[in-house]
Amino acid sequence: GGGYREYYTTSADLAIPIPAPTPEIMTLVLSGCTATFGLELVGEMKSNETVLVTAAAGGTGHIAVQIAKQAGNHVIGTCSTPEKVELLKKLGCDRVVNYREEDLNEVLKAEYPKGVDLVYESVGRQMFDTCVRHLARKGRLVIIGYITEYMDQPEVVEDARIYTKLLWKSASIRSMFLPHFFNHLPEHLMRLSQMLQEGKLHVAIDEKVFNGVESVCDAVEYLHSGQSKGKVTVRYPQ
Repeated sequence: GGGYREYYTTSADLAIPIPAPTPEIMTLVLSGCTATFGLELVGEMKSNETVLVTAAAGGTGHIAVQIAKQAGNHVIGTCSTPEKVELLKKLGCDRVVNYREEDLNEVLKAEYPKGVDLVYESVGRQMFDTCVRHLARKGRLVIIGYITEYMDQPEVVEDARIYTKLLWKSASIRSMFLPHFFNHLPEHLMRLSQMLQEGKLHVAIDEKVFNGVESVCDAVEYLHSGQSKGKVTVRYPQ
């Protein structure tokens, strides 16, 4: 029942009241709840941990950074431009890695020799491999996507099976597919919405404007270009 559309009908008992249909609130419905479901429900995030967020300046990543930081953790974020570095610093990210200028593997090896306790991963390919390599003892890696492979066929790799990298650290790989957690959505959305209204959470909306359903393809291509910062939105003029 997915797809981009101008309107959608649903049963009234499934509808969730929101303060207003703003880009910020709509971002929380999907990207915000993805962050809290992934970090808290699946990743079992605690306090005083080292948390790594990949694509940290993206639609869900920049919210995950804030949620992890507010839980009392040391947060590492990866991104690809100086502008995104500045955004993540403003959001309180403790260590920002622009992977076009620094090697994430070398940074983690030098600065985090004990590894990373929790990874919120949405990139895939080499980024995923690096994150697995640097999981701490009892570390958890939560997959919420793998955007580097969305435009192509899944990459086939030849490597040792993943259990050879996990067993000796009692580490684990988990995944979070949003529809499987919809029963938690009202509770999490209400909390995130309250945080937004109280100024405790910042939702970054990308400045590029897309209007109408006919612009969706352009918006998706823009998202995959790596140029976006925050949440890419399509607006439906009334």
